[in-house]
Amino acid sequence: MPYVTTQDQTEIYYRDWGTGKPVVLIHGWPFNGDMWEKQAIFLAEHGHRVINYDRRGFGRSGQPWNGYDYDTFAADLNSLMEKLNLRDATLVGFSMGGGEVVRYLGKFGTSRVQKAVLISAVPPYLMKTDDNPDGVDPKIFEEIGANIREDRPAFMKAFGQKFFGRTALKHTVSEAVLEWSFSMALTGSPRSTLAAANAWSTTDFREEMKRISIPVRVIHGTGDSTVPIEASGHRSAKILPNASLSEYDGEPHGLFLTAADRLNKELLEFISR
Repeated sequence: MPYVTTQDQTEIYYRDWGTGKPVVLIHGWPFNGDMWEKQAIFLAEHGHRVINYDRRGFGRSGQPWNGYDYDTFAADLNSLMEKLNLRDATLVGFSMGGGEVVRYLGKFGTSRVQKAVLISAVPPYLMKTDDNPDGVDPKIFEEIGANIREDRPAFMKAFGQKFFGRTALKHTVSEAVLEWSFSMALTGSPRSTLAAANAWSTTDFREEMKRISIPVRVIHGTGDSTVPIEASGHRSAKILPNASLSEYDGEPHGLFLTAADRLNKELLEFISR
């Protein structure tokens, strides 16, 4: 399997499909790069080189004790970009992966990147503070950490229902998809799962986002109860100098599956034009 070795010698697994202008897909918490299967095969079949990888601590990548902060995540992405010598790339970040996109552009610039997409993403700043009154109550994140420590499998099983907006009357995804996402979630180590959650819930991206001048498409579901659009997508679209906002009416957090066809077509149009 292909790996890139980072500055601290962590091995990052990646998949590289197709030919053409590169698209780098950056997964969300608590999954791994396999979550992108519908987007990866679609974009590769439509003339793009598609790279996705497992974040450190998740999937087939190394699981060190340290390095679960956005500076390190962005450096890991940079190691991949340099090893594959990617140019004119589009970075696509889902949920916490949106943080990698922003931090990478802030630290390493745009010499290798042409465009970016933030899908259901956590920027600009998810936690409610005195200077961020529209954020999410910190008690929510404390409860997430406590529940993971108490019974990680039980938390992940319940989390999948909310993630995809699935209810007894609204089968947005199948039971098989819930089982698949549950199995992905458990490939992360307990340490990386907790530490990454702390990173995406507490990192403030507001100032660095003001300096990102490349085109950015912000895509978010109005029914997202995991990362509410009011606290994230709406605000990102206002802060980013060259952003366009696409709202998916009623869609939950996991719209990469619940609205896969629409998302695939939008990604292809935005990346290809």
